[in-house]
Amino acid sequence: MLVSWDWLNQYVSLDVSAEVLADRLTMTGLNLEECRDVAGDTCIDFEVTSNRPDCLGHLGIAREAAVVYDKPLKVPAAAPKSGTTSIGPVTSVVNECPDLCSQYHARVIRGVKVGPSPAWLQRRLQTVGIASINNIVDITNYVLMECGQPLHAFDMDRLHGQRIVVRRARTGEKLQAIDHKEYALATDMCVIADADRPVALAGVMGGADTEITTITRNVLVEAALFAPLSIRNTSRRLKLHSDSSYRFERALDPHGPDWASRRCCELILELAGGELLEGAVFAGIKPPAECSPVTLRFAQIRRVLGIEIPSDEAVRILVALGLTLVGKATAETATFVPPFNRRDLSREIDLIEEVARIYGYDKLPTNAAVPLCLSHKSHHDRVIDRVRNTLTGAGFYEAITVSLVSEKEQSLFRPRGDLAPLAIDHSDFRETSLLRQTLIPSLLGSRRANERRGTFGAQLFEIASVHLSADKSLPQSQSEPTMISFVSGKSFAEIKGVVQELAARVNPSATVIARPSAIAQFTEGRGAELLLNGQFWGWVGELDRTVADQLDLRDPVTVAELDLSVLESVADLVPRFKSLPQYQGSSRDLNFVLDDPVTWSELDAVVRGAAGSLLESVGFGGQYRGKQIPEGKKSYLITLMYRSAERTLTSEEVDAAQQSVIAACQTQLGATLRA
Repeated sequence: MLVSWDWLNQYVSLDVSAEVLADRLTMTGLNLEECRDVAGDTCIDFEVTSNRPDCLGHLGIAREAAVVYDKPLKVPAAAPKSGTTSIGPVTSVVNECPDLCSQYHARVIRGVKVGPSPAWLQRRLQTVGIASINNIVDITNYVLMECGQPLHAFDMDRLHGQRIVVRRARTGEKLQAIDHKEYALATDMCVIADADRPVALAGVMGGADTEITTITRNVLVEAALFAPLSIRNTSRRLKLHSDSSYRFERALDPHGPDWASRRCCELILELAGGELLEGAVFAGIKPPAECSPVTLRFAQIRRVLGIEIPSDEAVRILVALGLTLVGKATAETATFVPPFNRRDLSREIDLIEEVARIYGYDKLPTNAAVPLCLSHKSHHDRVIDRVRNTLTGAGFYEAITVSLVSEKEQSLFRPRGDLAPLAIDHSDFRETSLLRQTLIPSLLGSRRANERRGTFGAQLFEIASVHLSADKSLPQSQSEPTMISFVSGKSFAEIKGVVQELAARVNPSATVIARPSAIAQFTEGRGAELLLNGQFWGWVGELDRTVADQLDLRDPVTVAELDLSVLESVADLVPRFKSLPQYQGSSRDLNFVLDDPVTWSELDAVVRGAAGSLLESVGFGGQYRGKQIPEGKKSYLITLMYRSAERTLTSEEVDAAQQSVIAACQTQLGATLRA
């Protein structure tokens, strides 16, 4: 916010220099960017945070200065003298989209004389970086920089039908703005139109067809409130930004348009003459009478800030800032109603912050004892830490990638089939406009970037949310699940081993089952769906070469994507003591020939059920198809470890357990022992 020192002193008489004021206001939260001389005036550049649109005008800055130095604030009356002719028969306003324009005020002045602005007005606008156009346009800019409420003036005689229609743009409509560039309008943009065509882009810029010129005699003054999101979207899409759009994007005072309209008319009558028609045309929704009251407990000021601020000083500060004291303050509490231009004040802590910043942040002690308690990592954070430690230990590097992908990237890996992706409409993201449904394409892009820079074999992982649905009724775990995804050049078996190790590190007794996957992007026979303790967990597989070729990757790629919430639900992160074996174990191998459809998990389950209590572990020794194995068959080499915690096992005991396993596999799975 650029502030003219000469202009500021119109509203509050200060006996300090501009530099001293700037330093003092910095301690209230208005950070000083710079002070510079402009044609004999001093321009002060303040950084105004997005929650303080009230400080986007000289009156707002003046109020801050008046409160800090306990000076009276002089606000112009904004009481223009109107004629006897009513505005009603002259013009009308129709608001077809109150969701985009909550208020529209129109006033008409006849018989103005357009010409250069007086020197004092030109000088003040020059100080804040605004070029002088003519007296009418300069006045609208002046009031904008005075109170922060944007305005616009139309040449009344160039409005078709001499009426205003606030509506959404129609298909194919275009507007030549006052910058004399033509803009194609979208149907969700709010425009100000006359009887036939758009004449302004609401809240952003006026149109050239109705701009004020030296031949203008009758003026319609617009003061309105527009939906911040609508203005922001329009500005970004058209790459058209203005002082007006900057302010409308930040939600203005709903009681501001009427004052600004009257103030603008007052200055036009003073500097350009003419007759103000009686009354104003209003279209929209009347603003509420007042904000919700907030109660301040004075004891909380000391508890939060660590210093004692007298209650009467706290009341003075808040009242001077524009809050209304409800009734009388007691020794313990006071209740205030915030003004509409301070809608950031909705809680007791907000009022305490206001008292603190005006009192001076530099007066707050740095050594005050603040009650603290130790925080503990949540279950969610502890699981993520375990995941990170496991994957980095396996040789992976963590990546952070962008949540937006292109259609081509989206098609690289579609584990959820043809589920329609969510898209955004933003001028800066025309190519990458889809919210990703999987992290794999982003990681593949990072792997490709590494290869192009000579780093081959990059193993990458990411823990982030994907976006499946915009349905707010769904829990976040369904609409935006957090996934653990990683890519590698290792074999399918090695990456499956990493997945199993990940599960074991989070829960040593967890069971991971893999079953064939029908995902089209996997190499046939090299893709699997994963179940963790019976819950669907995710996918692991080797990508088909056609996928790698689309990215021009040199090496084959194996990927995995796992649902973090499923891992959290089975997590058992507390280590438990287990004594080392005291007695020798006995290892035996079996080589079964089975029908091809029989899976390892089925064989593992049968073996564990038949071996008895002496079985310690079952190990996968390998799988074979080929010579000496009949068509439609395969062999599994399985290693069984037997052990007792009480004694050394005899050969007879182990042989008996082995025979039980063989018999069960023959009966339940049709297995035969391979010679």
